This record gives sequence, C-alpha cells and structure tokens, in this order.
Amino acid sequence: MKILGLGGWSGAGKTTLLSKLIPELIRRGVTVSTMKHAHHGFDVDQPGKDSYVHRQAGATEVLVASEKRWALMHELRDVREPTASDLARHMSPVDLLLVEGFKREPHDKLEIYRAENNKPLLSTGDPTYVAILTDTPVSDTKLPVIDLNDVPAIADFIVKHCGLRTRLQSPEPELT
Repeated sequence: MKILGLGGWSGAGKTTLLSKLIPELIRRGVTVSTMKHAHHGFDVDQPGKDSYVHRQAGATEVLVASEKRWALMHELRDVREPTASDLARHMSPVDLLLVEGFKREPHDKLEIYRAENNKPLLSTGDPTYVAILTDTPVSDTKLPVIDLNDVPAIADFIVKHCGLRTRLQSPEPELT
C-alpha cells in the first residue's frame, strides 16, 4: 500500500481537492482510502447512543457495525497521539492511502498552497514534500508545481510518483 499525504495550511483546499481527486483515481482503477488528521478533540459518537455510553464508561475501543458500514473508535486515555504510520497499520490494504494533514510526518506529501492564506510554503526545507499544487505562481522551489485545478495532471503525477498500476475505466455513458 502506497501512502501519500496532502499537507497545507487550513483553508488551502485539501478536502476540496480530495473530493475531486478520489473519483479520478478510482476511474483509473486505483483503490483509494483516506486518513484525516483532526487538530482538536472530535467525536463521531452522539451522547445517549449505546456506543457513546460504552466509551464514557471507560472502554478503550468501541466498534459499531451495521449491514452498511462499521466504525472503530479507540480512546487514547492519556497515551500519546499515534503517528500516521501507526494508524495506517489499522487500514485495510488498498493501492493508495491518501493522508490529509499530518503535515510534519515522514511520508511523502503534496503541498496544497494558496497565496491568499498568507502563510509560508511548508515544503521549504522539508524533503518529504514532492510537489506543490497551487493556483498561483510559485518561485524559489525545485519541486514540480502543478495547477491545483488540474485534477487529471495531479492524478498523473500521483500515479507516476507512487508507481501505481492503472486500469482505466470507461466513464459511465450519459443517459439521455
């Protein structure tokens, strides 16, 4: 399983890009999963639900399952936050795991950069960044710079960089 991150400051468009990039990669026959880093405490559970009660009672892990999906919640309970690599071991194998966030971890990453964020490039001095995806000219970099709005070009770069095999699927015919 190849792991590739998308790093960028808040508001750069990481999630928006992923929502366009995932279908493009799938169309090419690449199986994709994602991992997202949240900066604050978050809850996928709701107060009053049985799983919430189990977690609040002290369970380290709570798994909720139905005929459509399952979710595993793991409480850290004063244990250090796991790295992306630690978490990837829990993922089912796919061709590509796209990691949103975890911008300072050692896996290869694409930087999503927007000048209007008025923040510095993350890739400067960080060898784990392999390209910059942007909607503005970027100078003073040796990294490939790809138009943030050119999803097929970004997918081409990812496929080549990660050495993925593609099985191009025909687009669904339009109904008239």
